[in-house]
Amino acid sequence: MVQAEPRSHEMINLYHVDKVYPPNQTALRDIDVRINRGEFVFIAGASGAGKSTLLKLLFAEERATRGQVVVGGRNLVSISRPQIAELRRSVGVIFQDYKLLETRTVLENVAFALEVIGVRKRERFQLAFKMLSAVGLKERIHALPPTLSGGEQQRVSIARALVNRPQLILADEPTGNLDPDMTIAVFNLLLEACRCGATVIVASHNLSLIEELNKRTLVLDRGRIIGDFEHPNG
Repeated sequence: MVQAEPRSHEMINLYHVDKVYPPNQTALRDIDVRINRGEFVFIAGASGAGKSTLLKLLFAEERATRGQVVVGGRNLVSISRPQIAELRRSVGVIFQDYKLLETRTVLENVAFALEVIGVRKRERFQLAFKMLSAVGLKERIHALPPTLSGGEQQRVSIARALVNRPQLILADEPTGNLDPDMTIAVFNLLLEACRCGATVIVASHNLSLIEELNKRTLVLDRGRIIGDFEHPNG
């Protein structure tokens, strides 16, 4: 297969992508979209519309059944395992189910994202503490994840995704368990990362928040993109 080469300003290119789970469950149908570097994009849609599946394709947790998925110049349909590991070093992912290391402290969980890219121990713990402070968790740095509330675990996941200043941030309902004040704080962090050059893609069904932030929004319905709005408020 010939790998499609994106223009330099494009971070993501999806070419007629389908995703079908066995035996015959179609999660995505004919997805065709381009997202530029440094863009902030919402993916909206009801539960089951395909939002999480689309994000999983973008960091190679799942592979497309048909079509091409090109992220940062890499075709993820034909990418090797070592290349997947390299890709993920430049991607920050905020998972719905957190995926924290239960036997490591909050601080160690966030610092781990820096350890895998070779940051020295003292610096990575300093950076991890700073990011945890930004999400209101500096008093919980020595706690283990099982002792945290769902909202606290979510904030640890957010801190871990942002701490290494990734080129691409993928967030799956990142504020689902957070109160309004912390929701605002988290989105301010995501917007700041975008201003610093990161491409940010957020799956959400929080329509009021989407309207308030007034960013480009892709609308999914039963696996299809039915709308691509540059400015949802007009």
